[in-house]
Amino acid sequence: MAADTMPSPAIMQRPADHGPAPVLRLVLLAGVAVVAVVAYLTIGALDAWSLIAPLRLPRVAAMVLVGLAIAVSTVLFQTVTENRILTPSIMGFDSLYALIQTGLIFVLGSTTVIGMPPLVRFGVELTAMMLFSALLYRWIFGGPRRSLYLLVLVGIVFGTLFRSLSAFMQRVIDPNEFLIVQDRLFASFNGVSPTLLAVGSVVLALCLAVVWTMRRDLDVLALGRDTALALGVDHQRKVLRVLALCALLVSVSTALVGPITFFGLLVANLAYLLMGTHRHAYVLPGAALLAVVTLVGGQTVLEHGFGLDTVLSVIIEFAGGIVFIALLVRGGKR
Repeated sequence: MAADTMPSPAIMQRPADHGPAPVLRLVLLAGVAVVAVVAYLTIGALDAWSLIAPLRLPRVAAMVLVGLAIAVSTVLFQTVTENRILTPSIMGFDSLYALIQTGLIFVLGSTTVIGMPPLVRFGVELTAMMLFSALLYRWIFGGPRRSLYLLVLVGIVFGTLFRSLSAFMQRVIDPNEFLIVQDRLFASFNGVSPTLLAVGSVVLALCLAVVWTMRRDLDVLALGRDTALALGVDHQRKVLRVLALCALLVSVSTALVGPITFFGLLVANLAYLLMGTHRHAYVLPGAALLAVVTLVGGQTVLEHGFGLDTVLSVIIEFAGGIVFIALLVRGGKR
């Protein structure tokens, strides 16, 4: 199992904090993120700012929102599972999103789905993913065997089931509608409704506020279940709360732009590396800022350097896949 391939953060060698160094690194990352956002908004747009700004501002907002949600949810999930090669997508959220998109077009038809108000479609997708996670958590943690590893295994099984159902429906629908389904299965930051951005921003702000109040408890949870219990932390209650936050964050980001499987894995591990500490007060904002730099900076390079010859999500998935393989090889050598 994946948990056997990487040691838990509790037994990994942890570099000591060096005074203000993590704070200085966060300030530098924040500066790079601001530069990336300003560059994306202004390059080639100063002569026609009034025309271009309404197009670029929603894209930047969507990238920032999704980047924060995925980065924070991945760090949280890796903390409670004590494993650095797992992401919330392993629970089957990406496969469930694909099943929802395929099922809507299979049942209602592409014309009805395209004409559906964005807020209604967002609500359906968000409700379905949250309901799935709630039932899954209640089933696993409500029974006698309350195991995180069992939760991950069941999530993998459900993900396989959802992919199989999606593949079956995609084979029997009209070829033209199949193309529409395929287009919806790739993450896209274009055309996100301002209303959805506003709703997503409110949900994200509430989640981040709760996560920040839990940052010290997260440091204890990263030490393992036995240590957390010995230090007086209600391990099961905290883990359930963290998993619920992960589910909500992933559901919001996926419903907004689609699935990005390996993006969280990439920025979370880079955050641990760059911050030089495992304290969540630094790792969480570090991962969030790295996500903004990666998404906004990458989109800037693609649009103005390569003329949009490819899609950013494809490059991110490629780079994240390489990091995933590297972590597996590194864990195997250990």
